[in-house]
Amino acid sequence: MKVVKTAAIAATLSLTAALSLGAQASTLQDVQARGELNCVVTTGVAGFAAPDENGRWEGFDVDLCRAVAAAVLGDAEKVKFIPTSAKTRFTILNSGEGDILFRNTTETMSRDVDLKLTFLPVNYYDGQGFLIRKELGITSAKDLDGASICIQTGTTTELNLADFFRTTGISYEPVAVETNEEGITNYSANRCDAYTTDASALASIRAALEDPSAHIILPEIISKEPLGGAVRQGDDQWADIGKWVVNAMINAEELGVTQANVAKLASKAGNNPSINRLLGTESNMGEMVGLDNAWAVRVIAAIGNYGESFDRHIGPNTPIGLSRGLNALWKDGGILYAAPIR
Repeated sequence: MKVVKTAAIAATLSLTAALSLGAQASTLQDVQARGELNCVVTTGVAGFAAPDENGRWEGFDVDLCRAVAAAVLGDAEKVKFIPTSAKTRFTILNSGEGDILFRNTTETMSRDVDLKLTFLPVNYYDGQGFLIRKELGITSAKDLDGASICIQTGTTTELNLADFFRTTGISYEPVAVETNEEGITNYSANRCDAYTTDASALASIRAALEDPSAHIILPEIISKEPLGGAVRQGDDQWADIGKWVVNAMINAEELGVTQANVAKLASKAGNNPSINRLLGTESNMGEMVGLDNAWAVRVIAAIGNYGESFDRHIGPNTPIGLSRGLNALWKDGGILYAAPIR
């Protein structure tokens, strides 16, 4: 009797494992069969994700979408961008309309557990701030008592704002907006005294205003906003692909692998085993996630490493003008730290 039970248990475990493996492979199979990655992005934040004058999507988050497409489809251009508001982004992802989300999104416990999302590695360490007109003479967020503040609904910034004013004991008048564009319109038309969101987005907004010098970002950062990509729960293989694409770009910067030298470095195994594993000239890391061993080569050749993407879209020499700050590599004084590919 014990043997029969043991056999039955073993059969059940085997069936469960088989079903699990099938579920894990579904999104990758769907994307490859479709020949296109459906990537959920914002409706428009310059430097992160926004269409240019020709309608082509560009930005730091957009690069991550294209990086995943390069890894799984062999072509960084095979992406359909799905612009969403803060309120609809998770519905679009969880409904299956989107395959992956890269949309200035903060990882929180409720989103991870209650909304059934699997977050990818943090790709930008941020915090919430306030944008305000200089003419108001306000230099600290603690002086915003009674101010009207534009805030996107359905965001962590909405909750953080309420927490900040509650703990500081001052009042405010919320001016609810659905999208970043609506927030900019209201702020520009003086319908609110200040606009609050992630400090990186505020830098983007300020750069796009008619006279950026007439506006300041107040010094207080009132929250932690670890921004990262996300996928639906229940597809571990797909989550692993997204996770390791991000890690590959960060590791590439740390190892000095760039768009300019990746082809040469990938042509044969060199002396650095970490570079060899990253580029697939040593070991079979790609097979672990259902890809070939040149997946990371395609990512770096198409997009570059993390630093190259950062500098191209939001770095000090762009209109956004962000310094690396916390997003510098750990060895350069920041906290950006990717798990090793080994």
